[in-house]
Amino acid sequence: MKKSIGVLTSGGDCPGLNAAIRAIGKAGRNRANIIGFLDGFRGLMQDRTMRLDDASLSNILTLGGTILGTSRDKPHRMPIGGEVRDMTDAMVEVYNHHHLDALICLGGGGTQKNALRLKEKGLNIITLPKTIDNDVGLTDVTFGFDTALEIATDAIDRLHSTATSHSRNIVVEIMGHKAGWLALGAGVAGGADIILIPEIPYDIQQVAAAINRRQRDGKRFSIIAVAEGATPIAPPEEEKPVKKKKKSRAVEIAPSAHVGHTLELTNQLEHLTGLESRLTILGHLQRGGSPSAADRLLATRLGAACMDLIEDGVFGVMVAARGETYAAVPLEEVAGVRKNVPLDHDWIKAARKVGTCLGDAPME
Repeated sequence: MKKSIGVLTSGGDCPGLNAAIRAIGKAGRNRANIIGFLDGFRGLMQDRTMRLDDASLSNILTLGGTILGTSRDKPHRMPIGGEVRDMTDAMVEVYNHHHLDALICLGGGGTQKNALRLKEKGLNIITLPKTIDNDVGLTDVTFGFDTALEIATDAIDRLHSTATSHSRNIVVEIMGHKAGWLALGAGVAGGADIILIPEIPYDIQQVAAAINRRQRDGKRFSIIAVAEGATPIAPPEEEKPVKKKKKSRAVEIAPSAHVGHTLELTNQLEHLTGLESRLTILGHLQRGGSPSAADRLLATRLGAACMDLIEDGVFGVMVAARGETYAAVPLEEVAGVRKNVPLDHDWIKAARKVGTCLGDAPME
């Protein structure tokens, strides 16, 4: 008798989700009836489904986003009718209504925690690690990261020409609230002169000094790759400057919290270096478009492996990438664990050796 398997995608969208859905569906088509729940955990709670058959899986390998839709709703904190409620029991009911043998949840760090909550309710859960931030713990890499890295690198490549033509500082804001993998990788690959990431609080004076050294060496511009979560070293309380309101020249949008910080950095650099400075925010461009070959391969490998684990009766795990194979990591070990860039990582070492300023020391 065929098994019944549910699939959902949760959290932010990213390239490779459809490749993973396709792999699950195609690897399991002779072993299971597979249904997809629409719009993440909210669709599971509302029992909104679509059948993942050959017709629905056709021609989705190259598509960005997710055919199932996604949301950031949490099972235990679901907005319902103007209030926030715990809807995990409702999700358990839907799971049992469909007589599911397993539920596969594709998502990032938040999804791993939410999946663990359902596992603790007695459901057979398996997860796959996706996020462009590459910050899910205990996996070598997440699908979505490679595509976003290519997009951010290409953006830095393109900004070089306008930066040098106008003798400008160009600040490029790259996604990454808590982890700097994307900004670091794109900054190194794109030849950014300065890279600022959350793991290394920066000294604005060191950043300005690096730009001024480049000017003295005859360089007409500087590219500064900044993770949206990068923060300055906090000055002592008695030295904190009084902020003055002034109109920004860098962008003409109403800044959100993190954009406001990056905008302030841009204006500070213009003041400290005397060079016209402009801010470019890549934003959701980094999540869109067709997945790279590497992400298609990774998502397909992990999706197919997921069905093998279900066949073997292995549940309560995340299917982690381990070199060219995979490992089943217990959700208890993954949930709440963020993979930050180690300060001794080879990417950081390489950046320093080629003279990139990371905001904490002058370039050699």
